[in-house]
Amino acid sequence: MPTDDAQAIDALGWEKRTFPPSAAFKRDALVVDTHLYDDAAEDYHGFWARQSADLLAWSKDWSTICEWELPFAKWFVGGQLNVSYNCLDRHVIAGRGAKVAFHFEGEPGDTRTVTYAQLLDETQRFANVLKGLGVTKGDRVNIYLPMIPEAAIAMLACARIGAAHSVVFGGFSAQSLSDRINDAEAKVLVTADGGWRRGEVFPLKPTADEALISTSTVTGVVVVRRGGNEVAMVEGRDHWYHELMDTAAAECPAEPMDSEQLLFLLYTSGTTGKPKGIMHTSGGYLTHVAFTHKYVFDLHADTDVYWCTADVGWVTGHSYIVYGPLANGATQVMYEGVPNHPGNDRIWEIVEKYGVTIFYTAPTAIRTYMKWGPQEPAKHDLSSLRVLGSVGEPINPEAWMWYQEHIGGGTCPIVDTWWQTETGGIMISPLPGATTTKPGSATFPLPGIGAELVDENGARVDAGGGYLTLTQPWPGMLRGIWGDQERYRETYWSRFPGRYFAGDGAKLDDDGYLWLLGRVDDVMNVSGHRISTTEVESALVSHPSVAEAAVVGATDPTTGQAIIAYVTLRGGLEVDAKVLRDHVAHEIGAIAKPKAIYFTPELPKTRSGKIMRRLLRDVAEGRNLGDTSTLADATVVGELQRRAAEEPSPD
Repeated sequence: MPTDDAQAIDALGWEKRTFPPSAAFKRDALVVDTHLYDDAAEDYHGFWARQSADLLAWSKDWSTICEWELPFAKWFVGGQLNVSYNCLDRHVIAGRGAKVAFHFEGEPGDTRTVTYAQLLDETQRFANVLKGLGVTKGDRVNIYLPMIPEAAIAMLACARIGAAHSVVFGGFSAQSLSDRINDAEAKVLVTADGGWRRGEVFPLKPTADEALISTSTVTGVVVVRRGGNEVAMVEGRDHWYHELMDTAAAECPAEPMDSEQLLFLLYTSGTTGKPKGIMHTSGGYLTHVAFTHKYVFDLHADTDVYWCTADVGWVTGHSYIVYGPLANGATQVMYEGVPNHPGNDRIWEIVEKYGVTIFYTAPTAIRTYMKWGPQEPAKHDLSSLRVLGSVGEPINPEAWMWYQEHIGGGTCPIVDTWWQTETGGIMISPLPGATTTKPGSATFPLPGIGAELVDENGARVDAGGGYLTLTQPWPGMLRGIWGDQERYRETYWSRFPGRYFAGDGAKLDDDGYLWLLGRVDDVMNVSGHRISTTEVESALVSHPSVAEAAVVGATDPTTGQAIIAYVTLRGGLEVDAKVLRDHVAHEIGAIAKPKAIYFTPELPKTRSGKIMRRLLRDVAEGRNLGDTSTLADATVVGELQRRAAEEPSPD
């Protein structure tokens, strides 16, 4: 049992396989050496200033690169730009208006091709619609839409006139929506009648109507017709998008905004307590996401077709569907629905159809594809792919290897990215032409980013497990919590003085590679050992029969906490629980053997693919379940409760 009071998180297992960039990839890669790292190490303020000047169009030069009064930062002080102009107008002015911005693929199979010129036209008209509804600079607009081009249009229109948007994921409940409207004091809500999911229309407008009952600030509601479902329209308040657009003026000049103009609020969805409205501003944020999108994905905007499978309701959609890619003039795929409608190969059909070259998705999605089997991607020609990305949580090595082999054909570099809603953009990631990767490791902080591990006492950790902290301001960092800056200080800056800490653990190997271990809330204390759920889940998934696993710690009178595992097997395969427990012991040590393993065809996930470990802990400890409204399939939890009650512990 560890006795060191400063112990952070035990590092139990290590991955030894390495994958250097191929000579073929390096031939055309944007970065093949350390020059960006060297430049940033010499003067990181100057580094970010050079990136911003190179990647963005500024209306007025800044006077100061960074003002830092811990924990508050301002970047490019005195400078002015317009985010919408940078994402749209300048590409059209440069003669690239006919370039495709979005290949939209609806779940039912309908398609739209949206060029940069068309996107600019729609954005200008909708900006005028917002003005006509009384929206002015500094107001807040809530957006509650499916994954359709109008979601990006609404965001860009807000940016064009200096109104901050607050996008709410279309899977959230009426209560979640009303909470966010009330906190932001939004003036206008943009929603849709409904959207397509699993072959059916899911209604949005009725949920929005329910949310608006308990709000008082919304004076106008704009409704996009997408699902075709019947909806009630409130006279004087509700307006059809297409009707307003038909009469809107065609031109809305992009007004220069201060670099620190509030661009958006995005609420973190904690399981308890009031949601936090994370504030992101304009100049620094756009610099960060444009830089990381270009270099992390080795973007060649003239030839690449980029697809991020996230929803715009999450920060990944903000940064790597809307703002980063459009600032860089990229061509993208936008898909509305689920990955298995009408078949388990829908994603790979779309990759083949549009010749996708860069594919960015979540580890939970990759493990789902593993469960469906390699025969699904094998139905399609995926040879257009050249870079693969991972986002949202740590990726276990076997999922990484499956992704590389069956999706990347053994040749595509994988960029495993770590970042958060609060960081705005990617912080830790390989650069695909320059970094030798290891399966499951996010590798190193990007140029211009300072990151260190510390122990319980805040002392630097140079090997083994610790708490991941950020040591210097960065352009895309959050500017605080809307209406509650003391909560911002307490949440992110109080645990380790002078350091940003948002709750993730990590470990460092002997080569200096970072391995993310997930939220420290998901660290289990077993007989005095602090064990990451990520390590145990990786060990379980490394067994050839296992497609996916989720692990939680449940109260145990003997060990403090006991490890409880929920396992989904690959199609058609079976394995005994004892075999898996012994496999974990062999992989990372007997201390990490699950006390109980429950087999389930599905794990409880949100509609964005996040595993709901809170619900799994409730199941493991026999508690009543909390809110399950955001689950993709709420019946999964009931089935787990039944199995837990019926199956004896494998002890």
